[in-house]
Amino acid sequence: MMSGLFYLDEVTHEEKRAWILGIAAVVSYAVYLVLVLGRAGRRPLAEVPYVATLLWAVGASIVATIALSILAAMVSKDGAKDQRDREIGRFGEYVGHSFVVIGAVAALLLAMAEAPHFWIANAVYLAFTLSAILGSVARIFAYRRGFQPW
Repeated sequence: MMSGLFYLDEVTHEEKRAWILGIAAVVSYAVYLVLVLGRAGRRPLAEVPYVATLLWAVGASIVATIALSILAAMVSKDGAKDQRDREIGRFGEYVGHSFVVIGAVAALLLAMAEAPHFWIANAVYLAFTLSAILGSVARIFAYRRGFQPW
């Protein structure tokens, strides 16, 4: 390794998948925000049409993640998952799920407060996005800095 940079050959397939998921989540959410905020103009955000944009952003993220994961698997030189990969994957899932729970609680509170559907849907989407990002960061950190199962 040179000056902190890494080569793709040194990265396991599972770490590549973590990078793909994290980047896809960030990009799709950023595109969604730009499109929705761009439509707002001077009207309240809760009145902006968002459903189709949200569905397209989620769908595009899923398709991109699958396609890039398949491509990464095709060029990957490492073999099947080993025990360490499974433990790191589980660790990333546990870390990421915390935001799913936070998002569910936020959506529940918004629903009980009778907030517009826009805010409820966006709280859930943000929670899923943060879950994917945090889970990916946890996996990448575990691959890069080491992992000690508890």
